[in-house]
Amino acid sequence: MGLVSSRPKARKLASRSTTMPETITIRNLTITSLELVRVERIEAYRHDTGHPSSPSSSDDDENNDVSPSQDISDHLIEPFQERVTTVYPPDPDRTGEQLRLTFEEPGGTGHRYTATIPARSPKSVLLKSIGPSSGGNEFTAIYIPHHAYLSLFSSANLSSWMSQLDPSIPLSSLSIPGTHNSPTCYLALPSVRCQVVSVTDQLLNGVRFLDVRVSCPNGSTSPYSKRPDLALVHSAFPISLSGPKYFSSLLQEIYDFLDAHPSETILMSIKREGTGRGTDQLLSKILTNHYLDAWRWYTSSSIPTLGEVRGKIVLVRRFLVDPSLPSDHGLGIDGSVWPDNVADGTCGSGRIRIQDYYEVKETDQLPTKIKYAQDQLERAAECVLPLPLPSPAAPGGSETPQPQSNGYQETPFPLFINFLSASNFFNAQLWPDKIAVKINPKMIEYLCMGHACPGKGQLQKPVGDAATGIVVTDWVGYDGDWDLIRCIVGWNARLQLKA
Repeated sequence: MGLVSSRPKARKLASRSTTMPETITIRNLTITSLELVRVERIEAYRHDTGHPSSPSSSDDDENNDVSPSQDISDHLIEPFQERVTTVYPPDPDRTGEQLRLTFEEPGGTGHRYTATIPARSPKSVLLKSIGPSSGGNEFTAIYIPHHAYLSLFSSANLSSWMSQLDPSIPLSSLSIPGTHNSPTCYLALPSVRCQVVSVTDQLLNGVRFLDVRVSCPNGSTSPYSKRPDLALVHSAFPISLSGPKYFSSLLQEIYDFLDAHPSETILMSIKREGTGRGTDQLLSKILTNHYLDAWRWYTSSSIPTLGEVRGKIVLVRRFLVDPSLPSDHGLGIDGSVWPDNVADGTCGSGRIRIQDYYEVKETDQLPTKIKYAQDQLERAAECVLPLPLPSPAAPGGSETPQPQSNGYQETPFPLFINFLSASNFFNAQLWPDKIAVKINPKMIEYLCMGHACPGKGQLQKPVGDAATGIVVTDWVGYDGDWDLIRCIVGWNARLQLKA
């Protein structure tokens, strides 16, 4: 068994009170067994000075000093397992030091992959396929230096990640990334702006739950009259200082995306806010008469399977329905009785379970918010995808199919909706972007290191299928960083083991 270097004692990180682990731990969050077979230690040098380079140096091997490779044995990491290796992490006191790790698929496939850690930026890296064998899989590596922890995910095509999933899976069994106040990416008051990229960019990078707030004006609801405009808002404020933005334009963005990606579905939560004088009941009539085209929308009150709603928008309704409207379908999954500011609450319909603790008044309350979000991830991970129902045998020995809406039993658990967002209008340090920069990295760490790992959860719940539920975030995609979305999507691979 080869060791990369000797290190007589653990090193303390300068900026932390904790001690870095002696060796690297690797967690394989893919459906493919992977074996660590080689390690190379790299120390970057600047050619002009002969001294170690800064972390901004090129990753090109020509600019690096590579030690002789060390072959590693007995480091097989099975799917959704973690392994404490014998590999010492890069030394945090030596600027530019990296490790190049080589993984191999066992079984004689010939597929090998390399990852260099830590990368020159804090974002994830795509493993490089090497060797004479063509093809193979695509994997993403996320390295957390202060924990000496490496997580490997499948590199799903984020623009169409649902295309890889069984259409019979209920939406409540999936791990779905979402955004809070999704269209608030425009120039606006700092406390109003929650996103940094457009809804189209969000969808192209894997987001599948949109949180939308509209202002409802008074006006005609006749199906033959002009369609009323619904302004997009955040609380009482418009989402753009340069002029109003409207629900109809947002829908066109979404329709264009679904036309180009028919394997996908989008859940949309709609809530009435703003200064409009219209009521919830009026909003329900406006939407029914002017916006909710049957071939574009799923408006049943039940939680659908993925196959039932590919290419459609699933309505999550956070408003009351006018009694004059037909009630046979319920006008969307009912979230009208939404518990306020809760760590764990259930909507009146029972089909939605919520963590939406948002009143963070001081920065020292952020650990409480993070705990509540991790607890909700743990609750979602406990759920188990129902198995297909067997068809009863008919007289004569033949089987008679059961009339069902899908091939699974009635889902015994709701949509878990987990808001990572919080704010305090009166404290600039607690505006959406400032909170996201603290909470989002903690969620990445948890999804890499703690999620669905027996014994690591704060609630100590058993691990089921390890879904995350719907995780609703602020400020994703900043500087091209989609790692939080990739982590959430990556957990859907666990369901493929049940196929």
